[in-house]
Amino acid sequence: MDAHFSSIVLDPNGTDIQGEAARIRDRGPATLIELPGRIRAWAITDPELLKELLVDPRVSKDPRQHWPAFINGAIDPTWPLYMWVAPNNMFTAYGSAHRRLRKFISPAFSARRTNAMREWIAAITDELLTNLSNTSPGETVDLREGFAYPLPIRVISELMGVPHHLHTPLRRCVDELFDTSPQTPEQSAAKGTRIHSVFADLVAYRRAHPGDDMTSLLINQCDGENSQRSQEELIEDMKAEQLTEQELIDTLLLVLSAGHETTVNLFDHAIFALLTHLDQYTALRTGHADWADVVEETLRFEAPIAHLPLRYAVDDIDLNGIIIARGDPILASYAAANRDPKTHGPDADLFDITRTDKTHLSFGHGAHHCLGASLARLEATIALPALFDRFPNLRLATDNPTHRGTVKSFISNGHAGLPVHLT
Repeated sequence: MDAHFSSIVLDPNGTDIQGEAARIRDRGPATLIELPGRIRAWAITDPELLKELLVDPRVSKDPRQHWPAFINGAIDPTWPLYMWVAPNNMFTAYGSAHRRLRKFISPAFSARRTNAMREWIAAITDELLTNLSNTSPGETVDLREGFAYPLPIRVISELMGVPHHLHTPLRRCVDELFDTSPQTPEQSAAKGTRIHSVFADLVAYRRAHPGDDMTSLLINQCDGENSQRSQEELIEDMKAEQLTEQELIDTLLLVLSAGHETTVNLFDHAIFALLTHLDQYTALRTGHADWADVVEETLRFEAPIAHLPLRYAVDDIDLNGIIIARGDPILASYAAANRDPKTHGPDADLFDITRTDKTHLSFGHGAHHCLGASLARLEATIALPALFDRFPNLRLATDNPTHRGTVKSFISNGHAGLPVHLT
């Protein structure tokens, strides 16, 4: 990286996601930022450039091959974002290795399987709304805790076969994963150990109690005659049908964390935006827009994942004179890209469900496009209208919910809570 470039230090607590995103975007399409641990990376905020880089073979997600700091040991378990770069799953894989790992879970998110979940999602939604209906008149309810969070986590937990006794430990793991607030090296290392241990417990339970669920199916892909082969052998032989034990655990971590956090924040921001933009709620109710419009505009307006670490330059990349050098880390800044005024005009910072162009990158782009995007959209288009139909007089109990995630984070973009009055 060129030393003469000054960098913006990302707020690890994520206290002003959109304000910070705008400041980064104002610096140009590719801007040096500083991550925890004084690690500098290129934040990409221009949506067209970001799409180009997300499909460019000169950009990798594998730190073991393409990030010198990781290869030489400078990045170790004491780094706060270690669990975002170190796991062995399709999120951190490159090229043929990514295709191999993706094929193990892609069948679980096929259009047929996703549509088959419709009644199941509706039933969970109805149960949660019935529970909320028992709230005493005038009582404040946290809709993030009582609705936005439990629905997606129950859907993905059922899909994965998570037993009840692991629900709380696994939720704590996901919250810790997205927590980017300042931590000591010892705390960061301990976090990774705890996360690995809980997911190992999930694997052990499903080995002893197999079922018709994703975890059991992945275990079947791991427990075969090739299960003792090294990862290097598996990568070299792309016809191998087995997962390594580490790949199994890390894949489950990816599915659980990615499979609900985006949807939680989507629910959260959609509810908040409609309750703070009554003209948009009127447009929805009068037929000038539909719930799919609400979902897509929410995804554009408030990217559920603000910044996604990390990618790495495989070779030098020349961006009209700005050089991303071989080995440099790259940060996909979705919150900034989604509000790019070149794409969405001078009102890019306004929530408008009737706008014609609602394009966004909240589910990524290219080979790493989120497998669960259709499931998230399905959950939202079932749950959100059901909520507003059940509680047509829903209103915020405060004008200014604290604008940060359930844990302090510059990755997860949501509110700490969503206090409302139901009637």
